[in-house]
Amino acid sequence: MTTVREPKAEQATHELQRKLSNRHLQLIAIGGAIGTGLFMGSGKTISLAGPSILLIYMIIGGMFFFLMRALGEILLSNLHYKSFIDMAHDLIGPAAGYYIGWSYWLGWVLVGIADLAAIINYLNFWLPPDMAFTPIGQALISAGCVLLVLGLNLLTVKLFGEIEFWFALIKILAILGLIVIGGFMVFSHFQAPQGSIASFSNVWSHGGMFPKGASGFLAGFQIALFAFVGVELIGTMAAEAKDPEKNLPKAVNAIPTRIILFYVLALFIVMSVTPWNEIPADQSPFVSLFLHAGIGGAAVIMNLVVLSSVMSSMNSGVFSTSRMLYGLSLGGQAPKGLGELSSRAVPAKGLLFSCLFIMAGAALQYFVPNTVEAFTLASSLCVILFISIWGLIMVCYLRYRKLRPELHAQSKFKMPGGVWMSYVVLIFLFFTLIILSLEPDTLRALIISPVWLIILTITYRVLYLPRVKKRMLAQQLDN
Repeated sequence: MTTVREPKAEQATHELQRKLSNRHLQLIAIGGAIGTGLFMGSGKTISLAGPSILLIYMIIGGMFFFLMRALGEILLSNLHYKSFIDMAHDLIGPAAGYYIGWSYWLGWVLVGIADLAAIINYLNFWLPPDMAFTPIGQALISAGCVLLVLGLNLLTVKLFGEIEFWFALIKILAILGLIVIGGFMVFSHFQAPQGSIASFSNVWSHGGMFPKGASGFLAGFQIALFAFVGVELIGTMAAEAKDPEKNLPKAVNAIPTRIILFYVLALFIVMSVTPWNEIPADQSPFVSLFLHAGIGGAAVIMNLVVLSSVMSSMNSGVFSTSRMLYGLSLGGQAPKGLGELSSRAVPAKGLLFSCLFIMAGAALQYFVPNTVEAFTLASSLCVILFISIWGLIMVCYLRYRKLRPELHAQSKFKMPGGVWMSYVVLIFLFFTLIILSLEPDTLRALIISPVWLIILTITYRVLYLPRVKKRMLAQQLDN
């Protein structure tokens, strides 16, 4: 894909700037692996799958390591790629770039809406048991959160990196603290007010590792997949990362360690202290651990942590959508105004556009006041979109291996397993789509999802193709 280069003096104000340092990229990559799906969604996943959730996270984590290695190799093969859009457009075609760009945008809008539901759920923690926010109150709180995130993103990308750095650091320290405290409770045989004693045997002594059978194990994949949305976030930051050849491989190679530490070990400790069948489905297991243990102060602190985690997820989502719109606009696949940068080198109009749609999620809080129901609906639709995006990333890798063998030969960051492992990941992603058809709530989302494909097909043919033909005609006349 050829890119028209502007004079250096103009690039400073008309291109994204490489302002994200190594510490920003590393912590953002870690933060992307610790999101709302883990803090809130794992409660429902545990209720569906029981202790087999640990195996679910290991399987998904393994697949994502290979997916990210494939993405990393492609991005480092051509540093002119600003995001997935450029990659898909170049390796598959303009239709793929159009689909992946707009679908990624919608996916993060849905993440934002799911995050709004999670925020209300966490804020209810501080209300008396017989009280809850009114639908109007929920909508106003949601709107306020969106405006706060918009304000933060309208400043500089360096500030975004700094905020995400501290958000991620809080999450990491909180999970490490939970592992240490939970481990101490297990080794000291802590007895909860309800009578249960903390022990590693709690993980398997209440029905074994597969207490809900194969159906429960498979049902756990949907929300577990939602927990991994954001792992690919560093792929949208390639254009704003300093020294990507050095920093991108570091961030990708650390994924297996993060999955074992932040997912598997943390939830193993949670289920050791609180038997899995006593963890409420509509509550963060990280908060319920301390409530179950009767340590109210620690539960309050952990609830603040998970609340900051949701704000971090929204912050990352708004950042990501604006960069996708920027890439689409430069390729002529979105209104030109969405590609304009402010004096701070931030795509301000793209930020406003995305936040306007996330703000519509505030209306969802009014019409679907049940926060868990709203969260499940938004997260299910989101997962379906992201499965298609992850699949296209793997198709891009297969095309890259076929079309650019010389770049693969020169690569210092080759994907382990190469082509055959790409097919394994694609089969796994197809398998997860089949799983989504097994549960009534995710089946509804799966049935609705083709509507988005129809919308994109119509807009691509009606809005984008005529513009391409007009440009090609103008070039022919010039020649």
